[in-house]
Amino acid sequence: MMMFLFLPLQGAIRIFMGIVVLTMKASVIEMFLIFLVTGIHSNKEITKKIKRPKITVPQINCDVKAGKIINPEFMAKCPAGCQDPKYHVYGTDVYASYSSVCGAAVHSGVLDNSGGKILVRKVAGQPGYKGSYSNGVQSLSLPRWRESFIVSEGKPKKGVTYPSALTYSSSKSPAAKAGKCSRETTKAYQKPSVPGTATRPVTLTQTPMTTAAKASHTTLPKASLSVAFTTSSPRPQPTGHEPREMDLWSATTYTSSQNSSSANPGFVPKEELSTQPLEPVSQGDPSCRVDLSFVIDGSSSIGKRRFRIQKQFLVDIAQALDIGPAGPLMGVVQYGDNPATQFNLKTHMNSRDVKAAIEKMTPRGGLSNVGRALSFVTKNFFSKASGNRGGAPNVAVVMVDGWPTDKVEEASRLARESGINIFFITIESAIEKEKQYVTEPNFANKAVCRTNGFYSLNVQSWFSLHKTLQPLVKRVCDSNRLACSKTCFNSADIGFVIDGSSSVGTSNFRTLLQFVANVSKEFEISDTDTRIGAVQYTYEQRLEFGFDQYSSKPDILNAIKRVGYWSGGTSTGAAINYALEQLFKKSKPNKRKLMVLITDGRSYDDVRIPAMAAHQKGVITYAIGVAWAAQDELEVIATHPARDHSFFVDEFDNLYKSVPRIIQNICTEFNSQPRN
Repeated sequence: MMMFLFLPLQGAIRIFMGIVVLTMKASVIEMFLIFLVTGIHSNKEITKKIKRPKITVPQINCDVKAGKIINPEFMAKCPAGCQDPKYHVYGTDVYASYSSVCGAAVHSGVLDNSGGKILVRKVAGQPGYKGSYSNGVQSLSLPRWRESFIVSEGKPKKGVTYPSALTYSSSKSPAAKAGKCSRETTKAYQKPSVPGTATRPVTLTQTPMTTAAKASHTTLPKASLSVAFTTSSPRPQPTGHEPREMDLWSATTYTSSQNSSSANPGFVPKEELSTQPLEPVSQGDPSCRVDLSFVIDGSSSIGKRRFRIQKQFLVDIAQALDIGPAGPLMGVVQYGDNPATQFNLKTHMNSRDVKAAIEKMTPRGGLSNVGRALSFVTKNFFSKASGNRGGAPNVAVVMVDGWPTDKVEEASRLARESGINIFFITIESAIEKEKQYVTEPNFANKAVCRTNGFYSLNVQSWFSLHKTLQPLVKRVCDSNRLACSKTCFNSADIGFVIDGSSSVGTSNFRTLLQFVANVSKEFEISDTDTRIGAVQYTYEQRLEFGFDQYSSKPDILNAIKRVGYWSGGTSTGAAINYALEQLFKKSKPNKRKLMVLITDGRSYDDVRIPAMAAHQKGVITYAIGVAWAAQDELEVIATHPARDHSFFVDEFDNLYKSVPRIIQNICTEFNSQPRN
C-alpha cells in the first residue's frame, strides 16, 4: 500500500519540477530578449551620436605663432586682448608664419580686441614683408620668411573638415603654456626612422589622466622633470579622447624615439632643437630710419610707481618701432641732478635687447634738471662714437614729470641748431596754483623744435601715458616733418662764382680756390644734404661742376683743386645771370640757395639788374671783395642787409680770416627763421 502511494507522489514532484524549469527558462529568455532590445536601442543612440559629431573649434592663445601649427588650414578661437604690442606680427595682409596668429587677425581687421573665431590658411613664403599700423596693431617688417599665412573670417567652407585639435611642432601646448594645467607633464622626443633624414615635427599627443594622476594634485618642481625616450612609430596618433576638449590638457605627452637612459633635467636633444624655427633677426623698419634718444625723468619727485609706468612706456615704444640697423635706433638718457646715458644708439640693435636694458633701469633721484640733460644730449649722445649714423634724423623725446627745476631755453636752442628734433612729453603739468613754482614759464614751447603742436604732448595723468604711444611713434617716424633735421650745415645748395680774370694771377687763384675749399668743408655734403657747385668767369663764363655732379666732401674738395685758371676780363653781371641759369635753376625746391661770389675788381658790365634777379628768385648772395674790388658793387650784389652779406679783405692771403664769420652769418640767418 505504501509503495503504491509513493509512486504517484514521485510523479507529481517530477511534473512540478518540470514546470518550474520551464518557467525559469522562459524568464531567462525574456530577460535575454530585454537585454538584446535594450542593447540594440543603445547602439542606435551611439550610432546617431557618432553620425552627428559636434564641430569643435580649438582655442589658442595670443602668443601662438602660425609656424608652430602644422595644419595647412584650420579654424581657431582667439581670446580677448591680442592687440597687445608684445604679440609680434610681421607683414600686412600676408603674414610671415613667425607672427602671432591672433595678432595678425586683429591687424587684418578680421577680429577686434575682444577675440573670436578665425580661419587660417598657410601659403608660400614671401621675399619680404612690409610692416604697417592697422586696427591698433603695429606690424613689423621682415626681409623674408619660409612660410606665410592668410587670416579670414571663421566661417567653415562647405565640404571641408577642419581639425578639432591642432597639431603643434613645439614641445608646449597652448593650454600648458597658459598655465591651465597644474599637473606634471611628461616629455619624450621622436627621432626620424631613417638616419640622416630631417627631423619630423613633434606631434602633440593627448592622453586621459591615469587614476594615480587624478588622485594626486601635487605639482613637482621643474628640476625633477624626467624625460622618457621611446622607440615608437614616427608620428603617434592621439588616443583616449574625451568629449570635453579642455579635459584633454590635464596630462600632455610628447613622444620621440631618442634612445637614451634617463635624461638630465633641462636636457634638450638635437632633434627637439631642430624643430624650433630660428627667430628672425629684423633689420628694422626702413620707413622709420631715425636716431632716437629718450631723455627720461629719474628725479626724486617721480617715485617708484610712476618710474615703472615710464619704463613700460619705453618698452612699448621699443616694440612698436621695430628697432634695427636699417630702421630706427634707440638709446636712453636718464636725468636727475645730473644726466647719464643708460645705453646709446649702438648698444642694442633690436627691440628685444632694448626692452631687456630698459627693465634693468633704476631711478637716479635728485632734481629735474632738464636743461642740463639737453646740453648733455647735444654734446655727447648724438656723436659718431655713440652710434650716430649721420644720415638719419636725430630725435630727442624729453619726458617731464610736472616741470623742470632748471631753464631749458638756451640748451634747447643749441640742440636745435645742432639738428636735434626735440619733442616734449609733459605729464601732470603744473596746475594754476603751482605755476608760481615753475622756474621757466612756457618751458615746453621754448624747448621743442617747432611751436606748432606737432612736437608737444601733454598728458593729464601717468595712467593715461599709454595713449600717446601711437601718436608719438607716428610723429618721430615722419621724417618729412622733422624740421630741425635741417640745419645751416646740411640744407643748402651753395654755388661759388669765382673771378678768373687776369688781375687775379695764377698764385692768387690757387689761394682763392683754397678759400672755396675752406668754406665747403664746413658743411655736411651729400646728395640729400648740402650740395656744392662752381662757376668761373672772365668776360665769359664756365660751369666747373654742378650741384648733382659730386655727392661727398672728398670728391668736392678734389674737384675744387682741379679747377684751372682761365684769365681774361671781369664781367660780374653776366656771371650772376649765368649762375642763375646753369646752377640755381637746377637747385632742389627744399634747399636754401646760397651764392658766394668772389671778385678782385670792378665789373665791366652792370651788376644791379642781375643782382635784383637773384634776390627775386630767393638766392641769398654773399659778396666777397679782394684788393681792388668796388665796395659799392659788393653792397649792390649782396642780399639785404649788406653788412651781414658783404665782406672785404685787402689781399688774397687774408681770405681765410673771413671764413668763420661767413659761416656764422649763414647759420645765424638760418636759425633766425620763425619756429611756428
